[in-house]
Amino acid sequence: MITEILKIEEYVPYQKMYLDLVKEGSIVSSLEESMFEFVTFFKSIEEEKLDSSYQDGKWTLKELILHIIDTERIFQYRALRFARNDKTNLPGYDENFYVHNSNASSRNLVSLLNEYTAVRSSTISLFNSFNEKTMLVIGNSGEYTTSVRAIAYIILGHQVHHVNIVKERYLD
Repeated sequence: MITEILKIEEYVPYQKMYLDLVKEGSIVSSLEESMFEFVTFFKSIEEEKLDSSYQDGKWTLKELILHIIDTERIFQYRALRFARNDKTNLPGYDENFYVHNSNASSRNLVSLLNEYTAVRSSTISLFNSFNEKTMLVIGNSGEYTTSVRAIAYIILGHQVHHVNIVKERYLD
């Protein structure tokens, strides 16, 4: 379990739910593997389901994909800042505000998956550039601290979490 590897000061307590979904293994290999799994999974979903949600007020599948992209970008940025020993306390973000302003409904699946692949490829390149010492650097976000390596695991677990929700609630 990843939380047995990480120290408690390396992640925000509510993120444990994401970390518990991540299998042990190389961070970069896991990021690569999960990219292909994600694309394959969403390509298997019927196009007409992409603009629907499982309940009023919940995100559509397109919005969910874009949420994953936005969140990965934000966490990638945090990892870069922390890795460069930037001691600035980084702010949080409101994911619902981002989704509301995403224009996801005007996008098609190919466009979303191309963007996802570009962002994930960038994430892979970034984490590939870090050495073991850099992966252990801890930065500040809000009132919490997070390590560079924990961010990679959170990116992975966040994606697994949302794919599980899609499987449980969106697909018949």
